[in-house]
Amino acid sequence: MRETARRNATQEIRARRAILYVPGNDTRKVEKAVTLGADSVCLDLEDGVAANRKAEARSLVANALRTRDFGVSEKLARINGIGSGFENDDLAAVVPTRPDGIVVPKVNDADELRWVSERIGELEIRDGITRGSIALIGMIESARGVVNLREIASADARLEALIFGAEDYAADVGAIRTREGLEVLYARSAIVAACAAFGLQAIDLLFLDFHDPDGLRAETLRGAQLGYAGTQVIHPNQVALVQEVFTPGDAAIAQAQRIADAAAQHLADGRGAFALDDKMVDMPVIKAAERVLARARAAGKID
Repeated sequence: MRETARRNATQEIRARRAILYVPGNDTRKVEKAVTLGADSVCLDLEDGVAANRKAEARSLVANALRTRDFGVSEKLARINGIGSGFENDDLAAVVPTRPDGIVVPKVNDADELRWVSERIGELEIRDGITRGSIALIGMIESARGVVNLREIASADARLEALIFGAEDYAADVGAIRTREGLEVLYARSAIVAACAAFGLQAIDLLFLDFHDPDGLRAETLRGAQLGYAGTQVIHPNQVALVQEVFTPGDAAIAQAQRIADAAAQHLADGRGAFALDDKMVDMPVIKAAERVLARARAAGKID
């Protein structure tokens, strides 16, 4: 319970509406990314980097994390997957630069996250970094990952979020990707449920066509309706739109505040469910209002 409370408090501090991936070996893109105001900038050592450029990317990412001003953006690094042969060198290079978090791709079971956490802990001790200050974000991209969601979501206290990798998941199960996305709906929903159960943020799938803002808006709205707190982006043009969708509007915030205030007053009076604007308000409605307010705080719209 203490871990869940800590995670929930962390979620109110960190807004991860838009996580922008940047190839770690592309200095020009890294320089631009840190100026865009994305909630999180993730310097990628995995899929965005060719196998023969991994060492170069590792050095460039470490240097960028150490020297670049990321402004308001959270600093993340995505290492290569466990068993790739690159993961240990990736961690040894990036952990000493004190990133805000490490993204672990293709998580199949809880032991993989525990190994990463233990290795980070060893490096934190070695380099005088506050123990536990570097977060973990796991990516669910396979059938095994979905089947093991309960164990993965509760694997380690560092874990703050899970990301859905829809393209890899579809390839793993043999699904044919469609615009409607019904072939990934089960996994997409299961990840939200696991995150909710264990106090994690759920980060949604990538929308790959960065020339289609209408499609991005529709897909992002679907993710928000499912319960996701943010999504992944691969192009600067996607950042502002995603942030807009995942940020509660003024009217929604005002209504949520009315519900929260009324609920507090009715609780003080010893009453449970009550009517507001001719509609019944009970605990599920109150919780939904509290989530709206939490997201508004994370986005800096309210104190």
